[in-house]
Amino acid sequence: MRARAFAKINLTLRVLGVREDGYHSLRTVLQSLALHDTLTFQRMPGGFRMACDDPACPTDRTNLVWRAAEAVWKAAGRRGHPRDVMVRIAKRIPLQSGLGGGSSDGAAAIRGFSALWRVELPRERRHAIAADLGADVPFFLAGGTSLGLDRGDLLFPLVDQPDAWVTLAVPPFGVSTKEAYEWFDITRAAPFQRVISQRAFRPAVSGGPEVRAVGRAAIALATWPAAELRNDLEPTVVRHHPEVATLIGGFRKHGAFYAAMSGSGSALFGLFDSRGRAEAAARALGGTGTRTLVTRTLSRRRFEQLSRVDLPAK
Repeated sequence: MRARAFAKINLTLRVLGVREDGYHSLRTVLQSLALHDTLTFQRMPGGFRMACDDPACPTDRTNLVWRAAEAVWKAAGRRGHPRDVMVRIAKRIPLQSGLGGGSSDGAAAIRGFSALWRVELPRERRHAIAADLGADVPFFLAGGTSLGLDRGDLLFPLVDQPDAWVTLAVPPFGVSTKEAYEWFDITRAAPFQRVISQRAFRPAVSGGPEVRAVGRAAIALATWPAAELRNDLEPTVVRHHPEVATLIGGFRKHGAFYAAMSGSGSALFGLFDSRGRAEAAARALGGTGTRTLVTRTLSRRRFEQLSRVDLPAK
């Protein structure tokens, strides 16, 4: 049995303040990508085990897949610790890149273990398990285009953005979420106003048919408020890694209608209205340790189709 774990980019990321629990309060627009890891679940006698084809990926309890196994096992009413399962991760989403690979693996694991152990989790319970794993994880249960508030886990589905080609550039260094926010707090000119929550804010979510024309992606993004089209963490990361600004400039030079850092970095993305331009940018910006990938955005409907896990045979 296999489950896909799709990457994401942050089309926008605004840091609004610091909550009383110490987490940062955010307003971010998340977008699913076709790039994905693959989790393979295999019944195997003995204790729960994990393996990954990327040696830098942890395969112990620090991995969200392990923690998802424990949470779903407990939700199934089983005693002790998970057992009789081996999970193998084919890793394609770069680590410490801001593309959500670890969080997406955790969400895919929730779906996979629920199917494997035949656990019918209500939507609210599944969301609670995901939020307990990490702020980004709930998004990977639904995908598409969503507005995230609070820690990013209070989600409002938005009308999917028109399809776009995406070129990713992953520099030869990682940026941990913890250090990115620490850098941001240190370099911010004025102290944060402490905030408890953004839950009082309820955006108007428009309806209408899904837009599929790739050429309209740039037009759609241009309707957003200019002040929102930014990543507040980007300038801080640039101070420590000037290469980030160089790569973003490279995307724009090669025809990207929008380019930014995703999440806390270190991955950068450029959005293009054609595959040819996306691939040309990938060829131009790759090398000297920078890895480039070309992928596409995923609508919510397509995400649901591709992330579906079939029940294993009894």
